[in-house]
Amino acid sequence: MDQETLGGAATHSEISGITDYKMPDDATCLDTIKTLVSQIGHKVGAGFDRIAPLPPKENPAEIYGLLPEDSSKTYPTLEILKRIIDNSEITQYKEGYGKTIICGYARIDGWAVGIVANNRQLVKNTKGEMQFGGVIYSDAADKAARFILNCNQKRIPLVFFQDVTGFMVGTRAEHGGIIKDGAKMVNAVANSTVPKFTVIIGNSYGAGNYAMCGKAYDPRLIVAWTSAKIAVMGGAQAAKVLLQIQTASLQAKGATLSAELENELLKEIADKYETQTTPYYAAARLWVDAIIDPLDTRNLLAQGIAAANHAPLEPFNVGVMQV
Repeated sequence: MDQETLGGAATHSEISGITDYKMPDDATCLDTIKTLVSQIGHKVGAGFDRIAPLPPKENPAEIYGLLPEDSSKTYPTLEILKRIIDNSEITQYKEGYGKTIICGYARIDGWAVGIVANNRQLVKNTKGEMQFGGVIYSDAADKAARFILNCNQKRIPLVFFQDVTGFMVGTRAEHGGIIKDGAKMVNAVANSTVPKFTVIIGNSYGAGNYAMCGKAYDPRLIVAWTSAKIAVMGGAQAAKVLLQIQTASLQAKGATLSAELENELLKEIADKYETQTTPYYAAARLWVDAIIDPLDTRNLLAQGIAAANHAPLEPFNVGVMQV
């Protein structure tokens, strides 16, 4: 008895009855699977709101001109958002408060979304204090946390646009409760049950990566533009810190560094660190799911929300939260 007669496709589909379908080739098999799956009844979905989509009023191709090549430069984040969202319309939440983070309700391809984006412009609060774009201050963290909670209560998917250098530091920030407010924001992000999607536009450094829904906080999709930089801190800062460590190590052994050698070592460290902050380095280690063209952002997010809409939401409970 040959193997086909003993346990082949014909035997198990025509004699034993173990298999349900016998296919002549892989292509026919895949087509049959698609047909069968397409007829499965629908379970109760998440129920995310969707209306007829509208294209952005502003030209999406202008994103290329709005985003500076130098990641340390400022730019109008809101103008970039307007080239992704439906009809270029966003209803901002607490617009005049916590201005270094933009929170607002919008639509992407008809789907209702809650947007949390780092504002990279230099801003001034009502008290006249200057705040650096891309930095998370106490008021911005407080605003974002409350907005994230609201989106969970309203069953609205969250979309994070990252260009963050971290939380504000210093005596004033510490006395102002940056740890408490930052923890509140991280708590809200970590415990969200609505689908989360993250787009890394530029910088994604340190604890800012966590608070803005980095990979560790389970976004359904996390993608990066080619302009993204992902690291513990900026390249120049990191290089100086690493140089200090190496210099101290050499001095402990009785060696000294000339100014010329120190500059060479600094450049070597900076170049290596810059290579490790690229989105390609991150994607190779699965820190991001894909590197995309900015013009593909809208379509990718829409597909992600449509997929997420098939699964019901889990109950939302953030536990104890300091306010």
